[in-house]
Amino acid sequence: MPKFVVIGGGAIGLNAAYQLARMQAGKVTLLEKGQVGDGSSSRAGGIITGLLWSETGVLARMISLRLYQELSEDLEQYGYRFQNVGCLNLFDPASWAEREELLPLYDRLEFGYEILDAVQIRRRWPDLTPEADLIGLHDALGGYSEPHEYVPALARRCRDLGVEIRENARVSGLQIENGRVAGVQTAMGVLEADVVVCTVHAWTAAFMERCGVRLPIKSFVHQRYVSSKLQERAAIPAINANPYGGYIRPARLGTTDFRILAGGETEDREEERVDDPAFHMLVLSAPRRVRSLLSENLTPLVPKLAATRWETEQVGLISFSLDSEPVLGTLPQLPGLVVGAAFHSGGLAYSPVAGLLLAELAAGETPSVDISSFSPDRFTKEDTDAYLATTVVQADAFRRRH
Repeated sequence: MPKFVVIGGGAIGLNAAYQLARMQAGKVTLLEKGQVGDGSSSRAGGIITGLLWSETGVLARMISLRLYQELSEDLEQYGYRFQNVGCLNLFDPASWAEREELLPLYDRLEFGYEILDAVQIRRRWPDLTPEADLIGLHDALGGYSEPHEYVPALARRCRDLGVEIRENARVSGLQIENGRVAGVQTAMGVLEADVVVCTVHAWTAAFMERCGVRLPIKSFVHQRYVSSKLQERAAIPAINANPYGGYIRPARLGTTDFRILAGGETEDREEERVDDPAFHMLVLSAPRRVRSLLSENLTPLVPKLAATRWETEQVGLISFSLDSEPVLGTLPQLPGLVVGAAFHSGGLAYSPVAGLLLAELAAGETPSVDISSFSPDRFTKEDTDAYLATTVVQADAFRRRH
């Protein structure tokens, strides 16, 4: 029976293990250096839209949206459902000109969308008051996942499908035999595997460099907040609100506990270099001013925010590659290894399809989408070295939401 080891117990690693188990591909072991979901997955905004900026991205997200519906059925007994409230992507006139050029791509791929002006947005969602010159691109299939429901439900389902999940199991390196990855090195010794799937998010660049491979990936601090309880549910979709400097969506802690979740980046903050395998996101913090700035920016769009305060804060990392597309595929210099990383701020959005694609590659199957544009070896050595030698602030990184 083939043996598969998945490194990383976030949403993408769990989805890879889930898909391998459903395929009955072999023995699946998932290793997480802390607790499952303890990294960025539990700190995610959780918004998903299929209206991305590349053909591969749109095709992948179309599969992700379908898989989220399937996961809603399969994980309902564990307390999870995808919240299909739609996703509204907002643009000012300058940024709309660039996005408008992508409409023929969406038409060709038969991915539905609706263009709305400010008056139409206010009419459809009375709790929204966008500025008069804004344009909305609405994805009716989009929505969000609550990380505190999604990740535990997926972990429980994986275990029920026979996946062995080992927590507090740090991987120190890859076991190489006869020029091929043959397992992973841990404090308990070598764990053998026919294929290793690496989904270690912000640790990817440092982990792969220790294995002799440089990948042009950088990480940036991201913070998200959940409001105090609302008197009534906010009748809004999930919103990528770039003109307002963030994103915002409904949130819930229970069937009658309605709140608002919002988040964003700090543009003047430098990249966060993650070199220490023991690094934990609990050491990250956000400047106090971010809370007030987010409220000031988003309250004109969602006036209900004015009657709330930010009750909880979570700070994590988002990762970007040199060209801002995900890194997903095999490496010719390390046969037996499959890597998935750099899903910008859309890790949870990509997670179902990323897990599927990683599982298909690990099992030797043809991927459901042509992912050559996501290939880890698409970057030249010169470009990679130059990118990693620079220090980048968030304002200079590509801003791509969910």
